[in-house]
Amino acid sequence: MKDLIDKLYNTGNLTDAELEALLLDDSENEYLRKRAEEKRISVYGREVYIRGLIEISNYCKNNCLYCGIRAGNEKAERYRLSTDDILSCCDMGYEAGFRTFVLQGGEDIKQDDDFIVTTVKAIKSKYPDCAVTLSVGEKSFESYKKYRDAGADRYLLRHETIEKCHYEKLHPQNMTLENRVRCLKDLKALGFQVGCGIMVGSPYQELKYIIKDLRFIKEFDPQMVGIGPFIPHKDTPFKEEKAGSVDLTLKLLSIIRLLLPKVLLPATTALGTMSTDGRSRGILSGANVIMPNLSPKAAREKYMLYNNKLNTGIESVEGLNALKKSMEEIGYKVAVSRGDYIK
Repeated sequence: MKDLIDKLYNTGNLTDAELEALLLDDSENEYLRKRAEEKRISVYGREVYIRGLIEISNYCKNNCLYCGIRAGNEKAERYRLSTDDILSCCDMGYEAGFRTFVLQGGEDIKQDDDFIVTTVKAIKSKYPDCAVTLSVGEKSFESYKKYRDAGADRYLLRHETIEKCHYEKLHPQNMTLENRVRCLKDLKALGFQVGCGIMVGSPYQELKYIIKDLRFIKEFDPQMVGIGPFIPHKDTPFKEEKAGSVDLTLKLLSIIRLLLPKVLLPATTALGTMSTDGRSRGILSGANVIMPNLSPKAAREKYMLYNNKLNTGIESVEGLNALKKSMEEIGYKVAVSRGDYIK
């Protein structure tokens, strides 16, 4: 198995059969982790990039079966932030040292293109040295172009699964894998730094689907990949489904780091929710990004995509200091920078 891991380290690729063998055999997981960490340090050093996550709305027109803010969840307490609210979050974040702001929300029809454009322009005008990342779902090419022209730098849109039959089991009939992939290609064509990704252990996921996802990720060559364990939400059709595996998520982080050495790879909130040391373990497995929550406290408590979501923010300098300390304890340093993809 070490030979396979070394091949992946040296070439950045494996055949599907080799990926399957690696995923089925856990005997050398620690060696895989070490090689991924070695690769990550060779590209990005020991810096950890922080992104200020701002959850701008939990209204969503979609009804994805796994999501706690799905349109059909009548128990969700809805909210949406104004541009001024979002700027206040940026003010707090900038003072604390954040140089990237991630605006994430459901597909809220009232936060339309004009709202997104106005908000992005306001942030870029006030903080021209900062990057703005959007994560607001599937839009038209024209909408994405407006966001890009307004100054948005990056866009996160998990593809969730590249297997069509699996995608259809996770989403309502009006959503298609073809459109999701079209969105990703449009974003790349417009010059965004683009992020895709999957939920590890989502209902109906099979090993062969994960291998297809890894192949898609390798071939699409995104600047960012967001993966985290599936966690059920009590008010969704998947409320009784089993959560995804932290260990498999960590293993996939290491594999993705070796497939795409330059990729920006977050240790996600879901990973931190599933395991108290999940984020630190993610960094040690090849990740190089953490996204603390800058949303107002009331919003964080309502933006519940899954049960028991880790929603601690940095309302105080002490919060960020604790993150810095946890990174220093494992030999890493939080960087005050945009943390751009290395071309």
